[in-house]
This record gives sequence, structure tokens and C-alpha cells, in this order.
Amino acid sequence: MVKNEGKFKWLEEGNEGRPIILLHGLMGGVENFGEMVDFISTEYKVYGLDLKLFEGRTLLKVSVKSLSDYLNEFMNHLGLKSATLIGNSMGGHIGLIFAKEYPNKVDSLILTGSSGLFEESMGNTFPRRGDKDYIRFKTEEVFYDPKVATDELVDRVFEIANNRISILKLLGYAKSAIRHNMGKDIPNISKPTCLIWGAEDKVTPPHVAEEFHKLLPDSELNWIPLCGHAAMWEHPKRFSEIVLQFLKKTFD
Repeated sequence: MVKNEGKFKWLEEGNEGRPIILLHGLMGGVENFGEMVDFISTEYKVYGLDLKLFEGRTLLKVSVKSLSDYLNEFMNHLGLKSATLIGNSMGGHIGLIFAKEYPNKVDSLILTGSSGLFEESMGNTFPRRGDKDYIRFKTEEVFYDPKVATDELVDRVFEIANNRISILKLLGYAKSAIRHNMGKDIPNISKPTCLIWGAEDKVTPPHVAEEFHKLLPDSELNWIPLCGHAAMWEHPKRFSEIVLQFLKKTFD
């Protein structure tokens, strides 16, 4: 069920179990989590926060830090004292910043294809305006199976690429992610962390996952074969199995 209250829009599913908040990436939305929500909401209360990355015309608060603060406001709005955060791509980066800034509000972290360590690759993903074939190619490249890049998704990326304000925001978030490299902070994030990585991820390649695993003091690393940058979307059942297993082990 999608809810709108004040400045917040979010997906809400599940029973009254432990709260989980989903954080999508730079070119994504809560719909990226798809079937995975159905799997994990049988045991947990799931909130998929719409980060509204391209809404409005102001460029004032275009930063990963402001998105971490937005997450804090959202949790206060719902009266959530703490939650597990599941972040994909830039959503993982927001989760890491949040864990640094508001450690008492994080129960655990689940990161998939997360940025935060190696942002050089982000510069290669910016789409060229007006060239829909190129945008389709770059969108398909995110996934192991190019068929996952539906016409609807390509149209969404094309729309962003052809809107001047959206492009400025996209560049602003990417530059902010580069500035907020978490290499020095990650060893101090002691929350239980589950890394779930596509073995064929071209955006944040396997060596990024291995570096996260090395630096995060309480982490486990899980690989999903034949999978690209959006594991929760490409392999929702396997992704959910890993999530549920991790949460059961961590909190039961």
C-alpha cells in the first residue's frame, strides 16, 4: 500500500514485526524492490521510502547527507525508534551515512551494490540526452539479463536524461556521493551488516563488495550468481532468503 503524509511518500506492507526500511538508488524508486517486498513482509513490517530525488526545482539540498537527514525525519514521522535498513546502490550509501550519524536508530544494515567506497564508476553511467538507444544500452548494462530493463524503465531513465533540472540533480547527487567517501568511517560502523552482491555487477564490481566486507567489522558477504547491480530486483526469491536468514540469525 502506498501512503502519502505531509512531505513523505512510502510503500508500507507486512505485519507488526521488526521494521525494515528500503532505500532505492539514484535512478530507481521503491518499485525496484518488487517481489522481494512480498517475501519479507510475511515476517517483517516493510517501509519503502520514496526519496523523491527528482521532485521540485531547487538544487539546494541535493546531497547524500540531506537524504540521510530525510530518512531520520521519516522515522520520526512514523515514530520508529530504530530499523533495519536495506539499501541498493546510492541507497546503501545513504544507509551507511545514517548509521554513522544516527547509530542508535540502526538495528542492522543490508547492502546490495552499494556505493560509498568506489564512486569513480558513477561518472560512466550518466546517460546522453536524446539518444534513446544509448540509454537503453546503459540501462540494460545494469542487469545481468538485459530483459530486466523493461520499456517502462528505459522510458523513466530517458525522461530524467532529457530534463535539465533532473540532470543537474543527478550530477549533484553523484558528486556528493564522491565527496562522501566512507572509507575512513566504515571500520567504525559496528552494526551487523549483510552484503548481498551480484557476481556480475558492472556498476559496483565484486572487488567493491570484498572491500566493504574487509572494512565492516561485523559483516557477512553473500554472492548471487548470474546477477548484476540490482540483486533484489533480478533475483527476489534468493535475495529474500538471504535477508530472512540473516535477520533470523541476528535477532532470534
